[in-house]
Formats: sequence, structure tokens, C-alpha cells
Amino acid sequence: MITNVYILSLGCPRNLVDSEILAGLLKDNNYNITEDAQKADVAILSTCVFISEAKEESIEYIFDLVKLKKQKIIKKIIVAGCFCQRYPEELKKAIPEIDAIVGFDYYPDIHKVVKNVLDGKKVYRVKKECNFLQAENMPRITATPKHYAYLKISEGCNQTCSFCIIPKIKGPLRSRSIDSLINEAHKLTKDGAKEIILIGQDTTTYGMDLYKKPVLDVLLNEIAKIKDIKWLRLLYAHPSLFTDKIIKAYQKNKNICRYVDLPVQHVSDNILKLMARPSNKNSIMKLLKKVRAEISDVTIRSTLIVGFPHESERNFQELLDFVDEVRFERLGLFKYSQEEGTKAYELKNQLPEKIKEKRFETLMLKQQEISRELNESFLNKKIKVLIDKKSEDEKNIYLGRSEYDAPEVDGLVFVRSNGEKINIGEFVTVNIVDTYEYDLVGEYVAKK
Repeated sequence: MITNVYILSLGCPRNLVDSEILAGLLKDNNYNITEDAQKADVAILSTCVFISEAKEESIEYIFDLVKLKKQKIIKKIIVAGCFCQRYPEELKKAIPEIDAIVGFDYYPDIHKVVKNVLDGKKVYRVKKECNFLQAENMPRITATPKHYAYLKISEGCNQTCSFCIIPKIKGPLRSRSIDSLINEAHKLTKDGAKEIILIGQDTTTYGMDLYKKPVLDVLLNEIAKIKDIKWLRLLYAHPSLFTDKIIKAYQKNKNICRYVDLPVQHVSDNILKLMARPSNKNSIMKLLKKVRAEISDVTIRSTLIVGFPHESERNFQELLDFVDEVRFERLGLFKYSQEEGTKAYELKNQLPEKIKEKRFETLMLKQQEISRELNESFLNKKIKVLIDKKSEDEKNIYLGRSEYDAPEVDGLVFVRSNGEKINIGEFVTVNIVDTYEYDLVGEYVAKK
């Protein structure tokens, strides 16, 4: 009898890759992976706890699965991932309906966990110190459309940002070898990927453990040589480690997307110091100007945190002025989340939620205005677009992305096909005819 397993991944692309590995391991052990929870015997939830909203979402989904179990739609519930690493005992005590709690180090044994819970056993497998690292020979079923895939180059993080719990959950930096990553990139392209997206907790420290120095530039140069990779995208680069060598890799390889992801978090020197960030306002401004000067036609994406402890009105105004001056093409914004176990948790002058929300909305409105103005510069220009899917709501409309947009987090290009069929995963030329705050509208011109 075939056992159907449903896997739901919450949070970031790094978590998605873990879920893809779980799916591959289970399929290799004769389990069937279903995308419909209503048809599953076992449900696996891969959780996130980065900020309070992520914790709330994870808990909400756990109780959704508990409801399905009580209705006898599913038989067993397995909770995996970051929530298990951080709150294993709390989960065990608070939600007895969970049949297994699984930390990262036990992912290679996921098929045994499923068998045990189906045999009626309760399974509790969490190591305090996380050492998991994807092995080259681990099977993986990608959950993204076939034309793009994430390539996780490392696990863990050596940074000590005072607001972040990830190093305590994921452990210190552990890099995969360059050879293993090249081999996996070849496999992903053989399976149809035209865009490869490099991810890790901090991609700029890649290789420091294996090679005694950061070698992200070497990795970029090597993977860019793979002829079937049309777009190579880099995420999660630390501003203090974005070196001249990395910039040269962008200059050398035209298939590296003109897209630089640099989460700066804040710009006031006193707040950056409290955040334990090695950058300061001067170094941040220098780097941003350098990236814009040396990588032609570049789009810079960043993330900022508002409402950090001790953030004064003056600090916030400095942040507003910074955003106004720099004019980020892409910007993610977070309200500070007071996470127990972090250094910032103990800081005095924690700000009320009301102030955080007001500052969040003010900065978001500022960025919307900037984004709308920047998008207007694309009017009547022809750009290359990768088609991700067909619109479910409108006839002859396809949804795609330019090289300046990463999946899920950035804007879309709505492509009017004029009745012509466009293949999913195809690169097309589009003439931009309308713009919104975050998205573009274009008319299909020709295949590229």
C-alpha cells in the first residue's frame, strides 16, 4: 500500500530547499509525495521562527493540521525545521497531537520517522547543536517551476547580529565544496533550470571554513561557466564582506544578474552598533556608490529594520533621508521583533508596537513612491523577461520577471501575449507599456 506524504514549507527559500530534500529522501524510500493535504496519510510541516509573525504562522499551520487529524483526513503530523530546533520541549508539551518533532540533523532519516509514526510511535529527534549540511548525493525534488532553482551553498552563520536567532538555530558556517555545488548546478540545468539562485544564511562568508578564506567570487566564476545557466542570481550578501573580487565576478560574467542583494538593516551608527553590525553609515554609503559605479545597469535590493531598541525620532529620520537619497530599486522592510535568546532581547528602551507600526508605514509609503518613480523609467523600453506562469484570471496574460527581480520577493512583469502562445520558462522580449508601484506591464515582442 502506497503512503501519501504532504510537505508544506514555510519561510525562506533555504527552508524550501530543505523541504525539497525531504521530498527526495521520501520518494527514494517508496513514499508518494502529494500536493494535496486532503489526500495525505502523513503531513510534514517545515517551520520558520525568524520573527514573531513567522512563529505565529507556524503555530497556525500546526493547528490547521491538528484539525485535519481530528477529522481523520490525515493520520499523522510531523513538525520539522526551525521551530523544532528552537522550541522542541514547548512543542512536545503544548501540542500532543504532533506525532514527531524533527530537527535538521535527522532529516536524512525522515523515511524512518514516517515509518515509526505510522507504526504508532511518538518520535522526538532534535540535537541542540545543529550540524546538518546537504550532501551532494542527497535526492531532491524541486518545488519551484522547472526553469529556476535554488542552490544552497552553505548552512549556518558566523555573524553575531544582536537581533538574529538564526546562528543559535542553524549553528556556525558550514560550506559545501565548490565541486559539489558545480555538480548540483549541472544536474539542475539538466532538469530544466535556466536560472540558478545562490542562497545561504550569509553567502559572502562562503568557503571560510573549508578553504580558510571566503571564496564566493571563485564559486560565482565557476558556476557562471555552465552554458545552460542564463541567469545566475546571488542572494543574502553581507555588506561588510561584499568585496572587489565579487564585483569583478559580476563584471566578468554577463549571465550573473545585475541584481545585488545587500541587507544593510539600518544606517544610524549608534543603531548599527547596537545591532552588532560591522558596517557604519560611511562604509555603507561607499559600498552602495561603488556597486552602482562598477556594476553597470545594477539593481540594488536591501532590507531595513524599523523600531529597533533605542531608535529615536532622529534615528528614524536619518533612515528616511537615507532611503530618499539612495533610492533602492528593491527594498524589504521589517518591524523589529524582540526574540528571546538574542542580545537585543535584553536591551532597554524597547519601542511600543504602535511606534514600530507608524514608522513601518511611513517608510513603506516613501519606498512605494520611489519604486513607482523608478518603474516609470521603464516606459516604452524593451526588456528581457523570464515567463514564470500563465495568469489564472486573465486571458492572454503571462506573469514573468526581469533579471532585476527575484522570485516571490520582488515585482512582476505582466506580459500581454496578443493571442500568441508563450511557453512557461521561456525568455521573451517585452515592450513596457504601463507601470505600477512594484510591477510592470508589457507587450510581447519576440522570443529572445
